[in-house]
Amino acid sequence: MKTISLEGQVAVVTGASRGIGRAIAEEFIRAGANVVVNYNKTPADELTALAEKEGRRAVAVQADVSKVEDCEKLIDTAVKEFGKIDILVNNAGITRDGLLMRMDQNAWDSVIETNLRSVFATCRAASKHMMKARSGCVINISSTSGIMGNPGQTNYSASKAGVIGFSRSLAREIGARGIRVNVIAPGFIQSDMTSGLADKLKEEVAKQIALGVFGEPADIANAALFLASPMARFITGAVLVVDGGMAM
Repeated sequence: MKTISLEGQVAVVTGASRGIGRAIAEEFIRAGANVVVNYNKTPADELTALAEKEGRRAVAVQADVSKVEDCEKLIDTAVKEFGKIDILVNNAGITRDGLLMRMDQNAWDSVIETNLRSVFATCRAASKHMMKARSGCVINISSTSGIMGNPGQTNYSASKAGVIGFSRSLAREIGARGIRVNVIAPGFIQSDMTSGLADKLKEEVAKQIALGVFGEPADIANAALFLASPMARFITGAVLVVDGGMAM
């Protein structure tokens, strides 16, 4: 069985202290990468300890990715600590659900700023270094909500659809420099973001999933590991839907 290796690679993962982001950072570390792990409120001490155990380095950086200057700080830290950036994973995201007629301006702005503007800011900063190196990999985490839409999530769905359009445009812009840009669109994944949903709603969602089960953060981490690896060298501008067959 062929083993995926990220030996010698440097990755930045936003929203890495828990859930999907943490699972991605863990997989990258185990595959041999050094990682800058972004957190906002929940510390990422366990990831730095894992990296040390695996003979790698993980640098934890507290940053609010809704702020452009904090996004730039993440990329600057990677280059300062490791001399380069090879992989960028934009995973950080929030929800502020509500029907449009009742949605206030802050609920709209905060979701767009965290979920979409952060992707713009980190990619802009990282691409400058990747273009000089003529190599790199960007993985932006969207959602099936950005493909299907979802009642009560006009803000979230708009932000995640924007991630897809942004990523495909960027893939065309910088592909000639050897940089790949892809998207993962998770479906219903067991995480902090979904744990608070009512049991009845979860039952209804499960009925829409062809495989009949909810995904785990590891399912998204495995997809990210593949896209970040040389095995995906000829894949760019793609949207990999990991949803158990919910959106089809």
